[in-house]
Amino acid sequence: MLRKLIFILSFLATPLMAQESVVVDLSQNRVAITANFAGSEIFVFGAVKRDGPMAEGLAPLDVAIVVEGPLASTVVRKKEKRFGIWLNAEAVEVEAVPSFFTVVSTGPLDEILNEGDRRDFAIGLDYAIRRQAKETPGINVAEFSEAITRIRLDNGLYAERDGVLSLNEETLFNASIQLPANLIEGDYTARIYLIRDRNIVADTSVEISVRKEGFERWVYNLSRQQPLLYGLLSLLVALIAGYGASEIFRLLRR
Repeated sequence: MLRKLIFILSFLATPLMAQESVVVDLSQNRVAITANFAGSEIFVFGAVKRDGPMAEGLAPLDVAIVVEGPLASTVVRKKEKRFGIWLNAEAVEVEAVPSFFTVVSTGPLDEILNEGDRRDFAIGLDYAIRRQAKETPGINVAEFSEAITRIRLDNGLYAERDGVLSLNEETLFNASIQLPANLIEGDYTARIYLIRDRNIVADTSVEISVRKEGFERWVYNLSRQQPLLYGLLSLLVALIAGYGASEIFRLLRR
């Protein structure tokens, strides 16, 4: 009874932590891919909502934002030098590869968030590809997954930026997400996490639609819905371009 009484008194003497949630909005939730599309930028604005006053002595609040593109299987081939020339050797099909993956945060991920949450919620480039690959005996599939990450980092499709997300008074935050020109069409997701004491305390997500529009959309639909007509038009365009080029060179030779 004495132990129970001490536990109850200590519980009543401890201030309850206010429940925290996050409210988010985007500068745009639809991106149009047109003929002159050279990339875009999305601003993420957010606020921390609390149902009461904060208790004293809490660890600082951190925020991480993950923007992820559609998942797809990707075949990775490893080149080897044989007989003096480079040839494709081993090949592995890596599953569930994000076409786009960017993480921005208030600090280094390995410092502000525990590894278990980073792995479970795929926060960080080291956990971007959740399922490594189809089982292939005698092949190090992790090496092929790392190769995808390295290549897409160079292409601007993957990024991890620590310390670029600003958080004011542990309440308001904002960040900019750069979208490169080589985006693919599909549904993208922005996932926002509130982190305190290296643990996720709240999260939410927002959808971003990336679609071809204008002439590009018409050509894309034509190639999928009427492939024969698309092929004939492509042949016609090639013939016209070839004839036009030959006429130009003929006039220049005069």
